[in-house]
Amino acid sequence: MSVAYPRKFGSFSARTILEQVVRDREVHMITLNRYRFSEQRSCKDLTELVEKLDGEPRELVRDLSRHISDEARHAMWLTDLLHDLGAPLGRPPGTSYIDEFERLLDTANLEADAPKEDLVINSLAAINVTEKRGCEYFSSHIAALKAAPPSEENQAIQGVLEQIFPEEAAHVRWGNRWLATLSRQSTAHRQKVEAAKIRYASIEQAAFESGMDITLGAELRRVERLLGVTATLPAWQRPAYFMERLPQTLLAPDLQGTRLDIAQRAWKRDPQAFFERFIPLFLNGPKAPAKQAASHP
Repeated sequence: MSVAYPRKFGSFSARTILEQVVRDREVHMITLNRYRFSEQRSCKDLTELVEKLDGEPRELVRDLSRHISDEARHAMWLTDLLHDLGAPLGRPPGTSYIDEFERLLDTANLEADAPKEDLVINSLAAINVTEKRGCEYFSSHIAALKAAPPSEENQAIQGVLEQIFPEEAAHVRWGNRWLATLSRQSTAHRQKVEAAKIRYASIEQAAFESGMDITLGAELRRVERLLGVTATLPAWQRPAYFMERLPQTLLAPDLQGTRLDIAQRAWKRDPQAFFERFIPLFLNGPKAPAKQAASHP
C-alpha cells in the first residue's frame, strides 16, 4: 500500500532509529508505550473534534466515530501487549510528541467557533499528517523486527504492529480522499487545503524533531522551527502566535527534564559509555552517527 511519508530527522531515518530500538529492550518498551499513549490520546482528540462539529457534516461525523473505534482498539492491543510483557503502562518518559504538536497548533483555526469549512479542512490536515508519521514508524518497526534475531517477544510485538499498520494506512488514505474532495469544491477551497497541508506538515515536523533533539543548542533549534511554523500562517496571525509560544520554546522545561532523565539512565547503565558516547553525542548535536544516537533511551 502506498503511503507518503514525512521527512526524517537530520540523517536519522525511521528505519535507522528502529533498528537500534529493537536491540535494547528498555528503549523498545518505552517506544511501544509511546505508541500506546498516542493511540489513547487520539481517541480524546477525535472525540473533541466530533463535539465541535456538532453533527455536521454528517458523513465526517460518522467517519470520525469509526476512526475513534479503531484508535481505541489499537490502544487496547498495545496495552494488552505491554501488560503481558511486564512493561510500564504509565505516561512515557521524555518529551511528548503529542504535547508539542498540540502546543504548536494554531488553535484559533481549530476552535468550534471558527468557520465550519475552516475547522473541517484544518482538522483533517492535522489528523492526516500525524497518521502519516504513525505509518512511517509502524512500517519501519515491523521491518526492523523482521531483520532482528527472532524471539518469542519480538514475534508478539510484530504481530500486534501488523494488526495496527493496515488500519493506520487506511486512515491516511481516508484523510487524503477527504482533503482531495474538499479541494475540488472551488479554487478557494483548494487554496485553503494546500495552505493547511503546508502548515500542519511544518507543525508536525517541528514537534517530531523537538522530541528527537535533546543535544546542545536544541533550544535555539526549537526557536528556528517555531519561526518556520510562524511563516506558514497568515501575516496578521504571526506576531501573536510567535510571541505566545516563544517563552516555553526557548526555556523548554520539558527538554531539561528529558536531558536529565536520559543522562541518568545512560550513567546507571554504563558510566564509561556515558563519558565516551553520551557526552560527545550531546555536544555534537543531531548530525552524530545514527548508531551512537540511537544507543541510549
